[in-house]
Amino acid sequence: MVTIYDTILYLYALSLLFYFSDFVDANRRAKRMGAGLLVFVWVLQTGYVLYRIWSHLDMTLFSRFEYWLAVSWLLLTTSLVISRFFRIEFIVFLVNIIGFGVLALNLFSGPSRGIPLPDWKLANELLILHISLVLCSFAALAISSVFSGMYLFLHGRLKSRKWNRTTARLPSLEQADRFAFRLVMIGVPLLALSLSVAVALVIVENRFQYLLDWKVITSFAVLILYSFYLIQKKILRKTALETARWNVFCFAFLVLNTMISPASDFHR
Repeated sequence: MVTIYDTILYLYALSLLFYFSDFVDANRRAKRMGAGLLVFVWVLQTGYVLYRIWSHLDMTLFSRFEYWLAVSWLLLTTSLVISRFFRIEFIVFLVNIIGFGVLALNLFSGPSRGIPLPDWKLANELLILHISLVLCSFAALAISSVFSGMYLFLHGRLKSRKWNRTTARLPSLEQADRFAFRLVMIGVPLLALSLSVAVALVIVENRFQYLLDWKVITSFAVLILYSFYLIQKKILRKTALETARWNVFCFAFLVLNTMISPASDFHR
């Protein structure tokens, strides 16, 4: 199955090259090739994800490899949905840059480096729910940060009066701000639910000391930061520029919090 993983990576990279060619020179043929390859990559990646799930349905083994593989698959799936219903090609390209990066870096995790998990009963079901919610939340917040980053880029280009044909193909400032907000509205409740399930896991296992683990504390800090984004948006009525900057900062903190998870006792 390692060969399939490598094939997915190469085809993924090739599809992004076709997409990039379309952005540089509005090459519609390159866009069609890129889109076709991206769909094929999705089919292969879906098959690989299902294979990994089938390999240990009882959840007696879970690793960072599965986690980041699922994140990449969710980003790719979401980008295809965006491409189908919203026709925002540049977002598809940027989201898949993140997805490809996650997939490439995931090679360092190694599919065989698993974390053995005890055969829990109720805790087993809660664990699956927690992982699912975290994955969906991360994907939503990642794409939201892409929209916010695009807003900051477009705002800077407009302010400096630097405009070209490629920039004109991007969504408007209003669209970027609206989509970023809506995705945070999806991601934050999912994140809150995943944390509540994590707390339930601790209670089920009677390991209350883990509630003071720094990973749990920083995860709740991430939730507070994103909640403040919503407060700024709906109550304080901050400008779209200010909230876009805050959204990018929140996602950077979320990524940092995710990358240093192995050092936490909670996830051991």
